[in-house]
Amino acid sequence: MLSMIKSVPAMLVMALTAFAANSIFCRLALEKTSIDAASFTLIRLLSGAVALAIVCLMTKKNWKPSRPHPVPILALFFYMVCFSFAYIKLSAGTGALLLFGFVQITMMGVAITQGKKMSGIAWCGLICAMFGLVYLVSPGISAPEPFFAILMAIAGIAWGIYSLYGAKVTDATSSTASNFLYATLLAFLLSMFLIESAYLTVEGVMLALASGVLASGLGYAVWYRVLPLIPVTSAASLQLSVPALAAFGGIMFIGESITLRLIVSVLLIIGGIAVVIGQNR
Repeated sequence: MLSMIKSVPAMLVMALTAFAANSIFCRLALEKTSIDAASFTLIRLLSGAVALAIVCLMTKKNWKPSRPHPVPILALFFYMVCFSFAYIKLSAGTGALLLFGFVQITMMGVAITQGKKMSGIAWCGLICAMFGLVYLVSPGISAPEPFFAILMAIAGIAWGIYSLYGAKVTDATSSTASNFLYATLLAFLLSMFLIESAYLTVEGVMLALASGVLASGLGYAVWYRVLPLIPVTSAASLQLSVPALAAFGGIMFIGESITLRLIVSVLLIIGGIAVVIGQNR
């Protein structure tokens, strides 16, 4: 199926929409239907693993999961769990902005510790982005609840670590399929531990399946297919659209409102990161 998609712009639109859709599906499931966060995570991981495994088998008939590596598996697991539990209270736009901001800052921070040189303008952009994150979670009427904001920050850091490991593998789709399978086992153990608080509805399960198969499995497969076809800086720049898409989806499908705090934070965080990316071209 993926081989039928030839247009790079079409693949980019599909992948970025899928990334934003994860926030919409999760928030819809936890806010509008009856499903607990642990069950949502388990179904998302399991269905995503199946979807990615099918994609791998379509391109390589003798495909089998790679040997497990603890760091990416744990990073993926913590991202998935913290993402789901954070969306119990966070709006789609706020959650996506926190997630994206901490993903980018984590990757930039690792690059700096490894000797990456940054210009004065790039440092100003990074400081601006960090100030935007601080402002987003600072006390106030429209501020997100601290505990859930911290959970999404952990999700962002975990996804940043996972992305850094993913950049080192030769077949990112195959690696992600394997990591989804292994992380599913951890999610199953978590669900068993929280079995007394588990509850499911058909609508909640369907949204979790959509998040796993469409937004996660096929979304990542399309992204990894198009990634070699565009410059790295372009890929990073295009991801700036994800929080905006998630916020727009939250308005359209969940009935969320946009606050002045979110607008200012978007400008500071996305603007600051855009400056850093522009300086690193």
